[in-house]
Amino acid sequence: MTHLKYEIKQIPAYRAMGLRGDISFQHIEAIADLIHTSITRVDELQYVVNKEVRLGLSYHLRPDGFTYYSVYEVQKSQPLLEGMVDIHVPEMTYFVTSHQGGSVEATYQQIMEWFKESEYIPLREEGITYFDELPIKHDIHHRTSNPNDPHFEIRIPITKP
Repeated sequence: MTHLKYEIKQIPAYRAMGLRGDISFQHIEAIADLIHTSITRVDELQYVVNKEVRLGLSYHLRPDGFTYYSVYEVQKSQPLLEGMVDIHVPEMTYFVTSHQGGSVEATYQQIMEWFKESEYIPLREEGITYFDELPIKHDIHHRTSNPNDPHFEIRIPITKP
């Protein structure tokens, strides 16, 4: 078994608000602008749960890229702001680990190795076509993380076959 530190965790449903982008791998640098804009707009959210914690939600719904949400958890009373999207994340069971700097690809490779040896598989929502072995990735970023050497929590929704 791989030596990746992880836990299996049930996380309650939550509502988040922020920006959405359809990111192609060819234009991956567009994600930096999306993230930057969401960070600069967080103060507009009157009912944000914690503006120090940004969520990066990736859904691999296209063969040449993914849909990415750069959002913050908000309370139910938060009205939808102009130019933002509202996303409701259901309660799910997650594989949770952390990326401690260095190669993000290497961390995801370790995660893939873990799945090959575990009793779990990454969750694939019924009726939706995904284009990645890890179809849904939820990353938790703290405002103090260094963008040049990021440290963040990785959550992969899981199920048993």
